[in-house]
Amino acid sequence: MQSTASHQLEIYNSLSGKKESFTPISKEYVGMYVCGPTVYSKVHLGNLRTFTSFDVIYRYLCHIGYKVRYVRNITDVGHLENDQDQGEDRISKKARIENLEPMEVVQKYTYDFHGNTRKFNLLPPSIEPTATGHIIEQIKLIEKLLNNDLAYEVNGSVYFDVVKYNKSNDYGILSKRKIEDLIHNTRSLDGQSDKKNPQDFALWKKAEPKHIMKWESPWSNGFPGWHLECTAMSNKYLGEKFDIHGGGMDLKFPHHECEIAQSNACFGTNAANYWMHANMLTLNGQKMSKSTGNNILPEEIFSSGSPLLSKTFSGSSVKFFMLQAHYRSVLDLSNDALVASEKGFNKVIDAINILESFKNFSKETNFDIDKWSKTCYEAMNDDFNTPILIANIFEAVKFINKVTIGKAELSEKGSEELLRYINSFVFDIMGLEKSDQSIKRNNKLDKVMNIILELRNDARINKDYITSDKIRDLLKENGISINDNNKDSSYNFD
Repeated sequence: MQSTASHQLEIYNSLSGKKESFTPISKEYVGMYVCGPTVYSKVHLGNLRTFTSFDVIYRYLCHIGYKVRYVRNITDVGHLENDQDQGEDRISKKARIENLEPMEVVQKYTYDFHGNTRKFNLLPPSIEPTATGHIIEQIKLIEKLLNNDLAYEVNGSVYFDVVKYNKSNDYGILSKRKIEDLIHNTRSLDGQSDKKNPQDFALWKKAEPKHIMKWESPWSNGFPGWHLECTAMSNKYLGEKFDIHGGGMDLKFPHHECEIAQSNACFGTNAANYWMHANMLTLNGQKMSKSTGNNILPEEIFSSGSPLLSKTFSGSSVKFFMLQAHYRSVLDLSNDALVASEKGFNKVIDAINILESFKNFSKETNFDIDKWSKTCYEAMNDDFNTPILIANIFEAVKFINKVTIGKAELSEKGSEELLRYINSFVFDIMGLEKSDQSIKRNNKLDKVMNIILELRNDARINKDYITSDKIRDLLKENGISINDNNKDSSYNFD
């Protein structure tokens, strides 16, 4: 763990559209809220990229000394099929299709979500509240908005009055959209809605008689609006104003814009000082989405396979692939990209394994570990720039490989220090882990290589230099160098 005083962290704030120095509300504490999944279907990799990004952010904040309360919700009611407050609740619809109780759907896909976060080695949040567990808090917020004359009730449903709110506030402060443009680009209601304005959004919806998920309220038997739940839960666990609010880029409008409006209308704040958004994951150049079917499920990558991929991959290999792009950049997933990422990840793990077992120390280390570690921290302090961090880690990997063939020197103290830093960056901050597959691969490779090295040593003892050199050269052609500087030969990957 590093002291927060020695690291000036900068975060890109979607509110201001620029990087800002991070100054938490409380000196040693950070409150962070991240919008979690709507659990009506299996989580896809695009979702997991968002949660991976905020896992690294959470890990790094903890690493540099902050005490973080990380709240990530589960949406288990209120998320309708579109953003115009029309259509079925997604969970109710899935329950009807699968002939299940809605809470069976919730349980089934929450379990799937948690299983995949474990495969990605994501830390659990401090609190993981559900929308259905906070109906009372949402009703109280609606009452507050009605009392502040920024909401209205029609036929048992309650709506937020965006036009009235915008007279004294900026609806569009986050997405940089102008309400005049929104009005111009919206079709008229044609009497088909209870809303005063097309831009207004539901705080409470009166349920139809056939609707399964409904609760009693002062206005009707119904259910809360999707945007309201996050305001209620973030306010309950983090207060009227907290440090970081995160989510996917697709949530910036309307979801996060509506959250800011609700928070300003209730508490006079933008909810969070820093709004952060992770960009999307595309698949072979096109948007990855459950609704379009252009997606790969995590289980297809980890175990069952996909016709789009040549093989399966470990969670850490896929995570390493994701972290080689900045969280605010669009990242395109392809078979070739995953294969290349797996090779790179294995090189990092192989170097760590070499460092853990290395014994042939020198008196000095001709690698500036302090300077190197500072560049790693500088990368993370620059809006959590994991691609630059990984590039720096590969510099250390090159040095370790040079040490094994006698082209660089490493002292015992230097080895301990370098290993400590690499473990911090690779395992603690990025949350990568040695997979069972990589451990088995390394163990089997060690056994095979020991046999090859023994045969080569026998050839050298017998002065059969043709065979000895042939083994060395063939291994070199396949990326494995032999180190003959020691009494017993060793090997490393180029």
